[in-house]
Amino acid sequence: MLVMRALGLILVALVVLSACTPKDEIPPINPTSTSSTVTSDSISYLALGDSYTYGEAEPQVESFPYQLVNTLRSYKYNAEYPTEIATTGWTTDQLISAIASSNINTKTYDIVTLLIGVNDEYQGLSEANYQVKFAQVLNTAIGFAKGDTSRVFVLSIPDWGVTPFASGQDSVIGPKIDQFNAINKAISLKANVHYLDITAISREAATNPALVAPDNLHPSGEMYALWVNRLEPMVVARINQK
Repeated sequence: MLVMRALGLILVALVVLSACTPKDEIPPINPTSTSSTVTSDSISYLALGDSYTYGEAEPQVESFPYQLVNTLRSYKYNAEYPTEIATTGWTTDQLISAIASSNINTKTYDIVTLLIGVNDEYQGLSEANYQVKFAQVLNTAIGFAKGDTSRVFVLSIPDWGVTPFASGQDSVIGPKIDQFNAINKAISLKANVHYLDITAISREAATNPALVAPDNLHPSGEMYALWVNRLEPMVVARINQK
Protein backbone atom coordinates (compact mmCIF):
# COMPACT_ATOMS: atom_id res chain seq x y z
CA MET A 1 0.00 0.00 0.00
CA LEU A 2 2.14 2.85 1.30
CA VAL A 3 5.66 1.53 1.53
CA MET A 4 8.74 0.92 -0.56
CA ARG A 5 9.81 -2.67 -0.17
CA ALA A 6 13.50 -1.72 0.07
CA LEU A 7 12.96 0.62 3.02
CA GLY A 8 10.28 -1.32 4.85
CA LEU A 9 7.70 1.31 5.74
CA ILE A 10 8.37 4.28 3.45
CA LEU A 11 5.91 5.19 0.71
CA VAL A 12 6.93 4.16 -2.81
CA ALA A 13 7.79 7.31 -4.69
CA LEU A 14 8.35 5.72 -8.07
CA VAL A 15 6.76 2.53 -9.26
CA VAL A 16 7.13 0.42 -12.39
CA LEU A 17 3.96 0.47 -14.35
CA SER A 18 3.66 -3.19 -15.17
CA ALA A 19 0.77 -5.60 -15.55
CA CYS A 20 2.81 -8.49 -14.17
CA THR A 21 3.41 -9.30 -10.54
CA PRO A 22 7.12 -9.80 -9.73
CA LYS A 23 6.40 -12.28 -6.95
CA ASP A 24 7.51 -15.86 -7.45
CA GLU A 25 4.89 -18.34 -8.49
CA ILE A 26 3.65 -20.45 -5.60
CA PRO A 27 1.91 -23.80 -6.08
CA PRO A 28 -1.86 -23.61 -5.56
CA ILE A 29 -3.53 -24.86 -2.44
CA ASN A 30 -4.86 -28.39 -2.86
CA PRO A 31 -8.67 -28.43 -3.10
CA THR A 32 -10.31 -29.68 0.07
CA SER A 33 -13.99 -29.16 -0.63
CA THR A 34 -16.28 -32.09 -1.34
CA SER A 35 -18.63 -29.86 -3.30
CA SER A 36 -20.15 -31.54 -6.34
CA THR A 37 -20.23 -28.26 -8.28
CA VAL A 38 -18.01 -28.53 -11.36
CA THR A 39 -17.43 -26.05 -14.16
CA SER A 40 -15.73 -27.06 -17.39
CA ASP A 41 -15.36 -23.53 -18.76
CA SER A 42 -12.38 -21.63 -17.41
CA ILE A 43 -13.07 -18.49 -15.37
CA SER A 44 -10.71 -15.61 -16.12
CA TYR A 45 -10.00 -13.01 -13.45
CA LEU A 46 -8.52 -9.51 -13.51
CA ALA A 47 -7.44 -7.93 -10.21
CA LEU A 48 -6.91 -4.15 -10.23
CA GLY A 49 -5.50 -2.18 -7.32
CA ASP A 50 -2.51 -1.36 -5.16
CA SER A 51 -0.66 -3.18 -2.38
CA TYR A 52 -3.91 -4.54 -0.93
CA THR A 53 -4.40 -6.48 -4.16
CA TYR A 54 -0.71 -7.21 -4.64
CA GLY A 55 -0.49 -8.60 -1.11
CA GLU A 56 2.47 -6.57 0.13
CA ALA A 57 4.54 -8.21 2.91
CA GLU A 58 2.90 -11.61 2.43
CA PRO A 59 3.49 -14.53 0.02
CA GLN A 60 1.55 -14.24 -3.21
CA VAL A 61 -0.64 -17.20 -2.31
CA GLU A 62 -1.87 -15.28 0.76
CA SER A 63 -3.11 -12.25 -1.21
CA PHE A 64 -6.86 -12.01 -1.51
CA PRO A 65 -6.99 -12.60 -5.31
CA TYR A 66 -5.04 -15.85 -4.98
CA GLN A 67 -7.00 -16.96 -1.93
CA LEU A 68 -10.19 -16.28 -3.87
CA VAL A 69 -9.06 -18.38 -6.82
CA ASN A 70 -7.89 -21.24 -4.61
CA THR A 71 -11.23 -21.19 -2.80
CA LEU A 72 -13.09 -21.35 -6.11
CA ARG A 73 -10.86 -24.21 -7.23
CA SER A 74 -11.57 -26.07 -4.00
CA TYR A 75 -15.24 -25.90 -5.00
CA LYS A 76 -14.27 -27.44 -8.35
CA TYR A 77 -14.64 -24.23 -10.36
CA ASN A 78 -12.12 -24.00 -13.19
CA ALA A 79 -10.78 -20.62 -12.10
CA GLU A 80 -7.61 -19.22 -13.66
CA TYR A 81 -5.03 -17.46 -11.52
CA PRO A 82 -5.51 -13.71 -11.73
CA THR A 83 -4.03 -11.28 -14.13
CA GLU A 84 -2.93 -8.50 -11.78
CA ILE A 85 -2.37 -4.83 -12.40
CA ALA A 86 -1.46 -3.86 -8.87
CA THR A 87 1.65 -2.54 -7.15
CA THR A 88 2.52 -1.07 -3.79
CA GLY A 89 2.12 2.71 -3.62
CA TRP A 90 -0.19 3.24 -6.56
CA THR A 91 -2.73 6.02 -6.49
CA THR A 92 -5.82 5.87 -8.65
CA ASP A 93 -4.05 7.99 -11.28
CA GLN A 94 -1.11 5.58 -11.34
CA LEU A 95 -3.39 2.59 -11.70
CA ILE A 96 -5.07 4.26 -14.67
CA SER A 97 -1.66 4.90 -16.26
CA ALA A 98 -0.58 1.31 -15.62
CA ILE A 99 -3.69 -0.05 -17.30
CA ALA A 100 -3.18 2.22 -20.29
CA SER A 101 0.40 1.01 -20.74
CA SER A 102 -0.42 -2.66 -20.18
CA ASN A 103 -0.89 -5.35 -22.81
CA ILE A 104 -4.42 -6.34 -21.76
CA ASN A 105 -6.48 -3.51 -23.21
CA THR A 106 -8.04 -5.71 -25.88
CA LYS A 107 -8.90 -8.49 -23.43
CA THR A 108 -11.98 -9.22 -21.34
CA TYR A 109 -12.46 -11.24 -18.16
CA ASP A 110 -15.19 -13.17 -16.42
CA ILE A 111 -14.50 -11.55 -13.05
CA VAL A 112 -12.89 -8.19 -12.20
CA THR A 113 -12.05 -6.88 -8.73
CA LEU A 114 -11.10 -3.27 -7.96
CA LEU A 115 -9.64 -1.89 -4.73
CA ILE A 116 -7.96 1.52 -5.00
CA GLY A 117 -7.73 4.80 -3.13
CA VAL A 118 -5.69 4.41 0.04
CA ASN A 119 -2.65 6.10 -1.47
CA ASP A 120 -4.81 8.98 -2.67
CA GLU A 121 -5.79 9.49 0.96
CA TYR A 122 -2.25 8.94 2.30
CA GLN A 123 -0.69 11.40 -0.13
CA GLY A 124 -3.29 14.05 0.61
CA LEU A 125 -4.79 14.05 -2.87
CA SER A 126 -8.17 15.71 -3.13
CA GLU A 127 -11.45 13.90 -2.80
CA ALA A 128 -12.60 15.73 -5.94
CA ASN A 129 -9.77 14.17 -7.94
CA TYR A 130 -10.51 10.75 -6.48
CA GLN A 131 -14.16 11.03 -7.41
CA VAL A 132 -13.31 11.70 -11.04
CA LYS A 133 -10.53 9.15 -11.31
CA PHE A 134 -12.33 6.38 -9.45
CA ALA A 135 -15.30 6.73 -11.79
CA GLN A 136 -12.87 6.53 -14.71
CA VAL A 137 -11.11 3.39 -13.52
CA LEU A 138 -14.41 1.74 -12.58
CA ASN A 139 -15.71 2.33 -16.10
CA THR A 140 -12.52 0.75 -17.39
CA ALA A 141 -13.07 -2.24 -15.10
CA ILE A 142 -16.59 -2.64 -16.46
CA GLY A 143 -15.17 -2.63 -19.97
CA PHE A 144 -12.78 -5.43 -19.02
CA ALA A 145 -15.81 -7.32 -17.68
CA LYS A 146 -17.40 -7.38 -21.13
CA GLY A 147 -19.58 -4.42 -20.20
CA ASP A 148 -21.40 -6.57 -17.64
CA THR A 149 -21.55 -4.74 -14.29
CA SER A 150 -22.49 -7.95 -12.48
CA ARG A 151 -18.97 -9.25 -13.16
CA VAL A 152 -17.31 -6.36 -11.30
CA PHE A 153 -16.58 -6.41 -7.56
CA VAL A 154 -15.38 -3.27 -5.78
CA LEU A 155 -13.81 -3.59 -2.33
CA SER A 156 -13.77 -0.67 0.07
CA ILE A 157 -10.49 0.84 1.30
CA PRO A 158 -9.19 -0.74 4.52
CA ASP A 159 -8.43 1.49 7.50
CA TRP A 160 -4.66 1.49 7.97
CA GLY A 161 -5.09 3.90 10.88
CA VAL A 162 -5.52 0.98 13.29
CA THR A 163 -2.14 -0.56 12.41
CA PRO A 164 1.06 -0.06 14.43
CA PHE A 165 2.50 1.90 11.49
CA ALA A 166 -0.08 4.65 12.07
CA SER A 167 1.27 5.28 15.58
CA GLY A 168 -2.10 5.89 17.18
CA GLN A 169 -3.44 8.29 14.54
CA ASP A 170 -6.56 6.21 13.96
CA SER A 171 -8.89 9.03 15.05
CA VAL A 172 -7.49 11.18 12.23
CA ILE A 173 -6.97 8.55 9.54
CA GLY A 174 -10.22 6.63 10.04
CA PRO A 175 -12.57 9.52 9.16
CA LYS A 176 -10.52 10.29 6.04
CA ILE A 177 -10.78 6.67 4.92
CA ASP A 178 -14.52 6.84 5.49
CA GLN A 179 -14.78 9.92 3.27
CA PHE A 180 -12.95 8.23 0.41
CA ASN A 181 -15.06 5.12 0.86
CA ALA A 182 -18.24 7.18 0.72
CA ILE A 183 -17.09 8.31 -2.72
CA ASN A 184 -16.23 4.88 -4.12
CA LYS A 185 -19.39 3.36 -2.66
CA ALA A 186 -21.69 5.98 -4.19
CA ILE A 187 -20.05 5.62 -7.59
CA SER A 188 -20.13 1.82 -7.40
CA LEU A 189 -23.80 1.65 -6.44
CA LYS A 190 -24.72 4.11 -9.19
CA ALA A 191 -22.84 1.93 -11.69
CA ASN A 192 -24.69 -1.15 -10.39
CA VAL A 193 -21.55 -3.16 -9.64
CA HIS A 194 -21.06 -5.33 -6.56
CA TYR A 195 -19.69 -3.46 -3.53
CA LEU A 196 -18.04 -5.22 -0.60
CA ASP A 197 -17.33 -3.20 2.55
CA ILE A 198 -14.27 -4.76 4.19
CA THR A 199 -13.33 -1.64 6.18
CA ALA A 200 -15.00 -2.90 9.34
CA ILE A 201 -13.04 -6.13 9.05
CA SER A 202 -9.80 -4.18 8.67
CA ARG A 203 -10.53 -2.34 11.90
CA GLU A 204 -10.51 -5.62 13.81
CA ALA A 205 -6.72 -5.35 13.56
CA ALA A 206 -6.90 -2.80 16.35
CA THR A 207 -7.41 -5.65 18.81
CA ASN A 208 -6.08 -8.61 16.82
CA PRO A 209 -2.39 -8.31 15.83
CA ALA A 210 -2.64 -11.53 13.82
CA LEU A 211 -4.55 -9.58 11.18
CA VAL A 212 -1.51 -7.41 10.41
CA ALA A 213 1.43 -8.48 8.24
CA PRO A 214 5.00 -8.48 9.59
CA ASP A 215 5.57 -4.96 8.22
CA ASN A 216 3.06 -3.64 10.82
CA LEU A 217 1.01 -1.99 8.10
CA HIS A 218 -0.52 -4.32 5.54
CA PRO A 219 -3.11 -7.06 6.08
CA SER A 220 -1.94 -10.54 6.93
CA GLY A 221 -3.06 -13.60 5.04
CA GLU A 222 -5.49 -14.20 7.88
CA MET A 223 -7.20 -10.88 7.25
CA TYR A 224 -7.30 -11.49 3.51
CA ALA A 225 -9.05 -14.78 4.26
CA LEU A 226 -11.76 -12.85 6.11
CA TRP A 227 -12.26 -10.70 3.02
CA VAL A 228 -12.49 -13.77 0.81
CA ASN A 229 -15.08 -15.31 3.13
CA ARG A 230 -17.29 -12.35 2.24
CA LEU A 231 -16.30 -12.04 -1.41
CA GLU A 232 -16.44 -15.68 -2.46
CA PRO A 233 -20.24 -16.14 -2.10
CA MET A 234 -20.81 -13.04 -4.21
CA VAL A 235 -18.50 -14.33 -6.94
CA VAL A 236 -19.95 -17.84 -6.85
CA ALA A 237 -23.47 -16.45 -7.21
CA ARG A 238 -22.36 -14.56 -10.32
CA ILE A 239 -20.58 -17.60 -11.79
CA ASN A 240 -23.68 -19.74 -11.30
CA GLN A 241 -25.71 -17.29 -13.40
CA LYS A 242 -23.95 -18.55 -16.53
